[in-house]
Amino acid sequence: MDKNSKHESIWNENIKLPKFPSLDKSVKTDVLIIGGGIAGILTSYFLKEKGIDCLLAEKDRICCGTTHNTTAKITSQHSLIYQKLAKGGDTRNARLYYVANEAAIEKYAKLCENIDCDFERADNFVYSVNNPHKIERELEVLCKINAKAEFEPAPNLEIPVDTVGAVKFLNQAHFNPLKFLAEISKNLNIVENTFVTDIDGNTAVTSNGKIYADKIIVATHFPMKNSHGSFPLKLYQHRSYVLALKNTVNIDGMYVDESETGMSFRRYKDYLLLGGGGHRTGKKGGGWDELRKFVEQTYPNAKECFHLATQDCMSLDSVPYIGNYSKSTPNLFVASGFNKWGMTSSMVAADILCDLICEKKNEFADLFAPSRNMIKPQLFINGAESVKNLLTITPKRCTHLGCSLKWNSAEHTWDCPCHGSRFDENGTVIDNPAVSNIKMR
Repeated sequence: MDKNSKHESIWNENIKLPKFPSLDKSVKTDVLIIGGGIAGILTSYFLKEKGIDCLLAEKDRICCGTTHNTTAKITSQHSLIYQKLAKGGDTRNARLYYVANEAAIEKYAKLCENIDCDFERADNFVYSVNNPHKIERELEVLCKINAKAEFEPAPNLEIPVDTVGAVKFLNQAHFNPLKFLAEISKNLNIVENTFVTDIDGNTAVTSNGKIYADKIIVATHFPMKNSHGSFPLKLYQHRSYVLALKNTVNIDGMYVDESETGMSFRRYKDYLLLGGGGHRTGKKGGGWDELRKFVEQTYPNAKECFHLATQDCMSLDSVPYIGNYSKSTPNLFVASGFNKWGMTSSMVAADILCDLICEKKNEFADLFAPSRNMIKPQLFINGAESVKNLLTITPKRCTHLGCSLKWNSAEHTWDCPCHGSRFDENGTVIDNPAVSNIKMR
């Protein structure tokens, strides 16, 4: 590990997030949002614009979780998802997904007009190392839905990777998410250091008091309540690693490998953000070592300034879960399963959730509904992982559902391969769905 490299977010530089009080008594609100990442804050912002009484509760400080370590790409190109959505020849869902995410980009652009947050337009590229047929199939679907996309031949790509070409999406964007959120959150009704450990009907339970709400939105990355929605079966978590480098080459666009284990590239000021080394949480993967080896071979003069890791919730069908927590919970809502595309998906979530709270029909709600069909191949993989780790005998068990924990030597954490909860070396929970610490012997 580079001793001079900071293990923290690049977005922290010269940023002061507003501070909010912690809850010190029981309170009542029309809408409670649990989770102070970008999805929760955007939803709170738009609800306030509509004049709705809303309270956001964050267990630590706002933006200290996944939002803190994002690469902050704002794009409607989420790997090669459109051919998945159009499987069987019906392109309706592919079209809806595209329109929803393109609208999200334009909402960011409008909001960022008066916010100094380094918002820039840039083209996005999803490349393939060895599968030209995937690229061709994606472009066929994109043509049918009139997407602003085109083929980019391998020689035109600015990255030091041998590819068979890429799908190019025009006029996408990137920004500094903490600069953006520092501005839009400062006048919101937020309580920090307020850990919601349970939801009982319309009541959220914290260590400092109860929050009574007519409607509750769970935007905690991984949904915390197991008794509804089957989220422990519908979601797993995936870790990704990023190096922020100086003294490399300039890359104007944003680049992502269509493979889940491939690399991503994007510029921020004079940094190159290089991502990769990913793996299912609790499993072994390349991590920062894989990225550093690539840097040694490709950018021998590079200076590593930051190294960070993030964790993403992966859904069964690559589409986020946004809407009612389950069919039997009309006043409980959720936003999760953003599949590594949290910036754009958070804006889509805010749009859908605001309409649902206001009892207004949203044209995208059915596509993202959490209660949609679960019978997908990933469901059986998730189930098998859970059974295997529940039956594994180890002294450290996850406080979520009791799965065995694996030691992550790179990050010095205890990680759960079932659902992605993580604990520090002292047993303190740092990533949900777990809400309580493990006992260390």
